[in-house]
Amino acid sequence: MFFRRERLKKLTFEDHMNKARAAGFHIEPAGGGKTRIERNGVACIAAPGPDDIPVIVERAGIVMGKEIGTLTDVGFQKFFTTPSGKRKPALAEELKEIHNFQEDLREALGLTSLYNEALGTVSNLYLYDRVEGRDRGDHDKPWQVPA
Repeated sequence: MFFRRERLKKLTFEDHMNKARAAGFHIEPAGGGKTRIERNGVACIAAPGPDDIPVIVERAGIVMGKEIGTLTDVGFQKFFTTPSGKRKPALAEELKEIHNFQEDLREALGLTSLYNEALGTVSNLYLYDRVEGRDRGDHDKPWQVPA
């Protein structure tokens, strides 16, 4: 009548990817030991982290051709920008799809869901200042008082 605790099985990175496949995600190698995870036109890149727990190395974005468009906030509007320079305005439906993708993927992989990210879509890059080079050079800066 001795009770034994069942030993917890340590999941490998591939076990985590199989759980994501079972949750409806398409998984494919991305080179360099990384894995591309995709569903409904949204994708991200994951890699094995400590103890084979998946780490998202490239946040979720919209698939634009073969690239992943990263969400960029420029102050007045959000855009998806690819590494090659393609740019597309972000639509509300796409932002909702990215949010659903991230939450479902975290759940499938058994990752922690952070409160601030669970509230909505978080941009990957913020470029609020539209006046390029404003703070450089010898011209007068309006916030400086002449001596």
